[in-house]
Amino acid sequence: MEFISPVYNVKSVPIEKIVPNTYNPNAVAPPELELLYDSIKEDGYTMPIVCYYSPKDDLYVIVDGFHRYRVMLEHKDIYEREKGLLPVSVINKPLVQRMASTIRHNRARGTHDVDLMGNIVRELHDLGRSDAWISKHLGMDKDEILRLKQITGLASLFREINFGRAWIPEEELVEETTVKSENQEKQLQTT
Repeated sequence: MEFISPVYNVKSVPIEKIVPNTYNPNAVAPPELELLYDSIKEDGYTMPIVCYYSPKDDLYVIVDGFHRYRVMLEHKDIYEREKGLLPVSVINKPLVQRMASTIRHNRARGTHDVDLMGNIVRELHDLGRSDAWISKHLGMDKDEILRLKQITGLASLFREINFGRAWIPEEELVEETTVKSENQEKQLQTT
């Protein structure tokens, strides 16, 4: 028998027929969840939710994609645009294999390489994108953008940063203190 990957048979399933599993250990922080919403809003659903179909309950149980499901539940604009339908690919496996599949999906996503992310920030700046644009579209806060700029070490990336004097040379500090003391002494003498 020839194996055919589930992604070649994606179904449009009403969200009301989809339920989360009870064992997913994955959590997404609020900034990343907001970025997922932005991604779905801008690009649409580009990956199906992976589910197991339970004929007994006539429901689709999520194996992977809970947060994509959650975005539709929590955002009326996405629900309406998608007409309440989620793209679903179905795997027909027993519970223990579905649990393993959930973990594999979660762990296989990987992490971003800091140097490569720094290069992306540099390229976006070279293309004229501001820190505010990068923050909004890449889901980064200002500190993260600053750290990535520091890693790349290119002064041009700091063109939007207003730098103050982080320190005063000791000679200037001594002069400034002496002048203040002399002015205070003169004021005391005149009163």
